[in-house]
Order: sequence, then C-alpha cells, then structure tokens
Amino acid sequence: MIRKAHSHWRFIIPIFLVVCIALAGTILAPASRSQENTFQIDPARTTIEFALGSTLHTVHGTFALKSSAIRFDPSGETISGAIVVDATSGKSGNSGRDARMHREILESAKFPDIVFTAIKITGVLASEGTSELQISGQLRLHGVDHEVTLPVEVKAEGKNLEINIHFEIPYVQWGLKNPSNFLLRVSDKVSIDIHASGHGLSGENP
Repeated sequence: MIRKAHSHWRFIIPIFLVVCIALAGTILAPASRSQENTFQIDPARTTIEFALGSTLHTVHGTFALKSSAIRFDPSGETISGAIVVDATSGKSGNSGRDARMHREILESAKFPDIVFTAIKITGVLASEGTSELQISGQLRLHGVDHEVTLPVEVKAEGKNLEINIHFEIPYVQWGLKNPSNFLLRVSDKVSIDIHASGHGLSGENP
C-alpha cells in the first residue's frame, strides 16, 4: 500500500506544479501587457501658427503638418511616436520675407522637416472632458535635437480628441540666425500655437 501511494503522488505532484505555474502566468500576464492608445492627428484639421515680435509689428504665419501618430499607455508614463511639420510650408503673407526665412534662417531646402519625438508623458488623460498634460521629448529644428516639454490641453469626446499646445522656441539660442537689422529689431524667441483634431484608438500590446 505504501509503495502504491508513493507511485500515486509521483504523478499528482508534477500535475499540481503545472497548474500552479499556469495560474501564476495568468495572474502576472496583465502586469506585462499594457493597454496602449494611439492618437492619429488629421493634417487637414490641424493649424500650426507662429508669431514673431519686432519693434514695428508682430509677424504671424503658419506651417503645415506633414504626419503624426502618437502611442501612449494611459496607465503610466510611456509614450512614443512623432509629429512631423513641413518646414518648407512656412508662410507669413510676404513673399520676400518668406524667401529670406527659408533661405537664411530655416534653410528649409536642407532641413525640410521639423520633428517632435515624444518620450515621456505626465498627467492623466480623461476619457471625457479636458485634461492637462505635459509631454517631454526631442524637438529637431535645423537638424539639431533639443529637449523640450510641451504643455498639452486635450479635450476628449468619445474617440474624438482636440489638442491645444502653446510654447516658445528660443531659436537664436538654438543656433538659428536672428533676422534683425539696424532698422528692425526682432525677438529672439518665436511663439508656436498648435490646434489639432484627430481620433484615438485603443489596442493591447502583444
């Protein structure tokens, strides 16, 4: 009887261990698999405006969005993706001024893209209503990366999202030419306002 019992346990113990491992895997799986959201910005419903102050007046202009896709985990600080702005699309309403901007300051023929690459997100995105977030990352301008943190306001209504971003770029400090001359003094910082609409998608990482 004793030998028979020992033989019986030889089969039960391995089965028991397999069941325990399987249960542990089921319990731990959600910790290693996070819910990821993707925000796709619609270029046709996006405006990128700039304002550059001077001693005479403030110059206003626009740029066009080329592409964008942002992926983030709302349960943590994980974010990735990029916003690409077409540097060659910059317009201020004055052809001579724009030609100088592209030729001497942006050198947009050589550096056609302005790219913001998202690295970290701070704040909680509400499924409905307005949220205030901070998105940190790298802004590539004139071929050089700069660390920035953008204040982002997000208005959510179902899967439809609207974002508003306002920030300043110290373009002279970043190595770009100041267009000032002996008659006209121009600010060494340019203000940027982004108003964008898009939609969010949810999906689970494998």
